[in-house]
Amino acid sequence: MKINESAENYLETILILSRRQPQVKSIDVAKVLGFTKPSVSVAMKNFRANGLISMDKYNNIFLTEKGLEIAEKVYEKHVSITEWLVFLGVDYKTATEDACRIEHILSAESFEAIKKYIANTTTKPQ
Repeated sequence: MKINESAENYLETILILSRRQPQVKSIDVAKVLGFTKPSVSVAMKNFRANGLISMDKYNNIFLTEKGLEIAEKVYEKHVSITEWLVFLGVDYKTATEDACRIEHILSAESFEAIKKYIANTTTKPQ
């Protein structure tokens, strides 16, 4: 299943929020991404229809196995690319902003090569 950049951002945001707080609601996602609640509600409906999230009777959002797999891959790219750029001397704010853009276009092959390079570098990113 091909997921677009916007969907990846939503799923990654849900993952990050779920690690920080006990419940994730559409309003939380809207605040983080700067979207309106109605826009987020439409996206959540589409994600439910595609089996990427589930919601309980209190409208708490949960990533399904499929949604979690996608979110974790995007988040791993984000963290790794950020660390790599910081290691190369880029300031953290710029590195994380660039990583957010790069994570969506970087192929799995290129990402694996970057991870391998980082793992083989004697001075690893902090």
